[in-house]
Amino acid sequence: MSDPSEKIRCDACPVMCYIAPGQTGACDRYANEAGRIVRTDPLVLLSHAVASGGSVVPFAARDWDGSPVPADAFVTGIGSGTTYPDYKPAPFIVASQVDGADMVTVVTEAIFSYCGVKVKIDTDRFLGPEGAVIRAGGEAIGHVTTAEYGSQMLSLGGVDHLTGGSKAEGRVASATMLALCNGEAVEVAIDGGSRVIVQAGQAPVVDGLRERRMRVGCGSATIGMFAVQWQGLVDEVVVVDDHITGVVSEHQAGKVIGWEPTGIKIKGHRSTPGRYFRVSEPGLGWGGTRLTDPLEILGDWNPKKGARPGLRLLMVSTTGEEFAYYTLDDALCPVRQDLPPALRPAVALIAENCEPSLCTALFVGGAGGSLRAGVTTNPVRLTRSVQGGVTRLTSGGAECFVWPGGGITFMVDVTRLPKGAFGQVPTPALVAPLEFTLPRDAYLAMGGHAGAIRSLDQTMAEGGEYPTAARITPWPAR
Repeated sequence: MSDPSEKIRCDACPVMCYIAPGQTGACDRYANEAGRIVRTDPLVLLSHAVASGGSVVPFAARDWDGSPVPADAFVTGIGSGTTYPDYKPAPFIVASQVDGADMVTVVTEAIFSYCGVKVKIDTDRFLGPEGAVIRAGGEAIGHVTTAEYGSQMLSLGGVDHLTGGSKAEGRVASATMLALCNGEAVEVAIDGGSRVIVQAGQAPVVDGLRERRMRVGCGSATIGMFAVQWQGLVDEVVVVDDHITGVVSEHQAGKVIGWEPTGIKIKGHRSTPGRYFRVSEPGLGWGGTRLTDPLEILGDWNPKKGARPGLRLLMVSTTGEEFAYYTLDDALCPVRQDLPPALRPAVALIAENCEPSLCTALFVGGAGGSLRAGVTTNPVRLTRSVQGGVTRLTSGGAECFVWPGGGITFMVDVTRLPKGAFGQVPTPALVAPLEFTLPRDAYLAMGGHAGAIRSLDQTMAEGGEYPTAARITPWPAR
């Protein structure tokens, strides 16, 4: 043990801090306690049997008093420490039995310079053009990517932002991703677009307005779902949408149920009957367009094709939040009227079929490099075992999606992990928990660190490389 009055060097990450007595390193996760390096965050064990709130038990300090641990306890990588430098076995390699089978779980906290966060924002509002730079605190931290059905997608972080730009850019990118991964709200600004407050599991706030609904579908899909509900109550329905605006009288759904032509004219690029592209520039108005007055997309009505005074027109957005009802006057001009009571349930049905607008954040990392050496003496065998489905990869106990192809590139929903599961080091890089679980025989066959395998009781009694405490928490909801 070092002299308690002197600074000591921490080798838990590449920064290699010299830490004074009673102080923490730059990461705030390791400290100098009386001349030894200790973990400031507890190791997290998950259990289905633990009530909400969990408990703290002495752990990894070699003074476990033998108090019982739930039989279904699963040791996570949260709070475990790292294997830097990576010639060492992982911090905890724990033997267990699952349904009578001998298993091994290898637990570590991985340091990721190659990582990012993919954000899905359920809204049809225009957030910014594809490829636009996303900023936090004025620093570039990502970009807008392709819009998906009912959602806008953002890509944050990545090695170029973390280490390829200025120090400020790297620090801000790391801090923003850490906050998102730990369930906190962050505000980002999109070049040429909006300011958005994003928080995993919560509704987005776009330019100060909280989103409520994810659209039920594009304008065409909305007509396909609800044309029958509108028939007999109104003569024409236009569903305004930034991508595909639908017109029920021309749409195949309307044709099938015998909807009469109305002589309507839509200003836009006609795709197939009843489906129009580019009726407006994207924006924060109706259906993700810039429109505040939907009549802007209508041309002159054609009496030779069914237009007549008194014709009833409903215009509605894909979330049902914006709607207007009109009748044509003698000059075939739409005149706004109150929505008839008989039509209210039909509009409400659109809203009812819209799901709540949420933000989803997926942490993406490449579990490659030398961290695999903490699992096995032949790292490529771990990669092949994960890709082949022999080894189950989890992050903080949460299921991961592993990308096909080379390496171990995985994604995990950050809301599935216990709070505070992610950390950072000032290289800058994020720290994420990983657990590799596989049959004991398969572990030994891949060149696993056989001498480092311990039972849970042994692990509790003998501790790990860095003394800490443990917190037993409920298994995250699935």
